[in-house]
Amino acid sequence: MASIVTIGFIDWVLMIHAIIGTYFISAGTAAHNQFLERDLDGLMNRTKTRPLPTQRISAHEGKLFSVSLIIIGLGYLIWFTHPIAAAVSLSTTLIYLVLYTPMKQKTAFNVIIGAIPGALPPVGGWAAVTGNIIDPGMWILFAIVFFWQIPHVMAIAWLWKDDYSEAGFKMLPKDDHNGQKTSIYALFCILILFAVNYSLYALGFAHTSFLISSIPIGLFFLFFGLRFNQTRSYKTARALMFASIAYLPLIWLSLSIDILIN
Repeated sequence: MASIVTIGFIDWVLMIHAIIGTYFISAGTAAHNQFLERDLDGLMNRTKTRPLPTQRISAHEGKLFSVSLIIIGLGYLIWFTHPIAAAVSLSTTLIYLVLYTPMKQKTAFNVIIGAIPGALPPVGGWAAVTGNIIDPGMWILFAIVFFWQIPHVMAIAWLWKDDYSEAGFKMLPKDDHNGQKTSIYALFCILILFAVNYSLYALGFAHTSFLISSIPIGLFFLFFGLRFNQTRSYKTARALMFASIAYLPLIWLSLSIDILIN
């Protein structure tokens, strides 16, 4: 049976290097996004107290800081892990800043685009270890994070829909005033996650213990997705958001235990 890691051997040093480099690039990307959206952030209650809108730091300082973090992270990954891992991280940054950030003001399809860089970290981690990005197991991990992000972002967008609208962000389907489309999209992706998790088992990347444990975790997520679908409210959207926050680490924990005990 194939495995996602080499059982009995984990290169902890390499893993720590990959985490450090990815952290620098992720932090730099998030910071540069705040630089690009500093004026719009000032229009939203959720973000108006950030350093740039409140002018606690200047736009020039914010830009210099964010770009520096990205460059440091890229150099770190190239030197300490693998150039392909660095290339994946650079792709994450470019897709997020060049495509996702401007699209937030144009179309709700931005959520799909944003889910791509959000799901690339497992690809970068895999590339750091193997030096390639063609293994099917890696893309299944990508799919888990990709489809998880849709209900996660939909819940957040519904919670702050007035704030986003005020700033001109199109984070929800057009004319979806009662949230029906939003809840259906979220529910659809939650259901797809069952199939994605099963594919890890079906293709031999996980064992029966993961398959069994992933089902109640998925049902937990599905329960809150159904609640949001039935009653679109602040309360159910907030519950779905917290359920999504719990879901992903639970799935990773389940997969990690499955690999370690088999």
